[in-house]
Amino acid sequence: MTTHRSARRPARALAAALLLVGGASLAAPPASAAAPQGPDYADVLDLHGTPKAALPGDSEDNNPISTFSDRGAWHAYALPKAGDKAAYGGFSGPLYIAQEYPWWLSKSFSRMRLTEDGRTLALDAGGTPRFTSQPGRLLQSYDLGRGLTLDLTLRFATNRTAMVRAEVRNTGNTARTLGADWTGSLLRPKKAPMHDAPSLKPTGHGVGVDFAKVREKWDYLTDGTERFEVTHKDPVHTTVDGDTYKTRAASPVTLAPGAAHHFDWTESYTFTDAERTREAERARSVLAAPDAYATAGDARWARYVAGVTRGVPADRRRTAVKSLETLVSNWRSAAGQLKHDGMTPSISYKWFTGGLWAWDSWKQAVGTARFDPALAESQIRSMFDYQVTADSKTRPQDAGMIPDALFYNDPERGGGNWNERNSKPPMASWSVWEVYQRSGDRSFLRELYPKLAAYQAWWYRNRDHDHDGLAEYGATVDPANDSTEQRRLAAAWESGLDNAPRFDAKLGTSVVANHASDGTLIGYSLNQESVDLNAYLAQDQAYLARIADAIGRPGGAAKWREKSEHTSAAVRAKFYDKADGWFHDIALKDDAPLTDRGRGIEGAVPLWTGAASQDQAAHVRQRLTDPGEFATHVPFPTVSKASPYFASKEYWRGPVWFDHAYIALGALRHYGYTKDADDLTGKLLANSEGLTGDRPIQENYDPLTGAPLNSPNFSWSASLLLPILSGEQ
Repeated sequence: MTTHRSARRPARALAAALLLVGGASLAAPPASAAAPQGPDYADVLDLHGTPKAALPGDSEDNNPISTFSDRGAWHAYALPKAGDKAAYGGFSGPLYIAQEYPWWLSKSFSRMRLTEDGRTLALDAGGTPRFTSQPGRLLQSYDLGRGLTLDLTLRFATNRTAMVRAEVRNTGNTARTLGADWTGSLLRPKKAPMHDAPSLKPTGHGVGVDFAKVREKWDYLTDGTERFEVTHKDPVHTTVDGDTYKTRAASPVTLAPGAAHHFDWTESYTFTDAERTREAERARSVLAAPDAYATAGDARWARYVAGVTRGVPADRRRTAVKSLETLVSNWRSAAGQLKHDGMTPSISYKWFTGGLWAWDSWKQAVGTARFDPALAESQIRSMFDYQVTADSKTRPQDAGMIPDALFYNDPERGGGNWNERNSKPPMASWSVWEVYQRSGDRSFLRELYPKLAAYQAWWYRNRDHDHDGLAEYGATVDPANDSTEQRRLAAAWESGLDNAPRFDAKLGTSVVANHASDGTLIGYSLNQESVDLNAYLAQDQAYLARIADAIGRPGGAAKWREKSEHTSAAVRAKFYDKADGWFHDIALKDDAPLTDRGRGIEGAVPLWTGAASQDQAAHVRQRLTDPGEFATHVPFPTVSKASPYFASKEYWRGPVWFDHAYIALGALRHYGYTKDADDLTGKLLANSEGLTGDRPIQENYDPLTGAPLNSPNFSWSASLLLPILSGEQ
């Protein structure tokens, strides 16, 4: 058993709240700007639950708990459920990310208790507590009876620190003298070596958790420098006994009738010694001016809510705010090999927690720009940080390429999830332009323009096998692409539609090698030219023309516009099958449409990009609005219901993904089918199970039943729901 007693710190000026937090100045706004968003947005997402095991979902109920995080922090919290008395007085968790993987540190690490005359006061003595989430904060309200109330509020003050305020109020007629303490226990992983990673340590201001170095590539990654630390504003005394600690306020508090007292503390999770030192200073500043941080945080969230609900019909605004909360909780600030803040796909799914994907980032930035254009820009930069350059020591032939996925650890650091064996569809220029439309930041366009042009050049240099101006999905020269099957698999991943029927080996999909003019192997292509890829490339060229115009390069704009028109003409001429009334991939050897693989949602992409003719669009529209094809119970399955390969629950072989629903709705609107788009939007929102309630936004949905599938709290679904909700595809 170890003990440590704190010393009182000197108070700091209120101006300390103006320090830089996560790269942005946190100046306190007027109180009127910080008003709560109102009861309409309470509990838009169910954030209630207490973990039963350290590994999320590793318990008998196997239900993941949705969590709240903010500012790009790498830890998150939830609320207890009403009636779970063992959890009263604390917030569930935290859930912390061991560089790439989520784990629960505790059922409730900081459970607060109040005492009077040596007796513990029951937190539910005056009735059942209320546990509520509101945009930007978690709240707990307790009636202790006999004129005492306790309110707990958790917000994030920085990108590494949560701030908790506990307000005890005496509403009675007599003075009350109260003691306070906090307790918590570690929730250890079951298996070694991660079982022994966390250890409790008392500190002079609370308690900390150190983490031993563990390098389990597929489960748990720490460097031995990670730290979770609780810092109390007031003097405390902490005792540690094995996996359990107790922190006691050094002095009791006397409350006169009508008076209140705040017990304030911070909870920080850091990765490195440098972060830990910096965050200790920031935590002291937060505790010196908690009102300023609370006010600034509420004002920021008020702006966020206003951004995502602007133009959204009133009956859809709760879903918009749910999308907002989903995106912000998946925001991770720069750490490890990630140089800019970005958006992970989902904190609720092991493999999606600690990394950034290319086309996810393009889509997520579009929604994020509605409430935080600077964060949207950062997401895009996060991927371009690792754009391959000509002086690359490992893959100079891939100059201009954007890797598929980046994680906290690259392969040299023992990371297994980092992926440079393929790229992702070229939607970056669309994303950059959409963000610019919200930010008006021409410097961002000037910064990205040459990088976007280099990415375009890479596609035609490395993915145009027959040099006919039409590209193919493919694979890089990479140690992981060590067989024909691995190269085909990487090429399917590059499309983003991993297991779609159009990429099945049994249907004839294979790869061919690509060589530079001097015979050097530079990569591989599928033996088919893909319709969505070339439509995206045409659109990318059109956006590059807009960007060139905006930054004063009319000559470049004219060249890009001409190239876009040429590519779009080729899409119209080669990928559309008149007999089928649909756009298909074509065989590399003879340009024959690959209609035997059925109709997939990729056939709508040429309408979204504007490449289709009006007559072609009319025929595609018939398929998109046919309940036997794409207008299913939840519209826009990734494979037509009429296809022999349709499977409603098999990832890209049938489930509905909101990114492609966004594309299909935009396709209809682009060609004037506004009523169809409106009707199908209503059907999509009404029939995607749980979407209008408090359940999480899913990765995808069963088109026949609306049942949620795969990862909950999925970022690109949340992001592209925002324009869907406002009808702005």
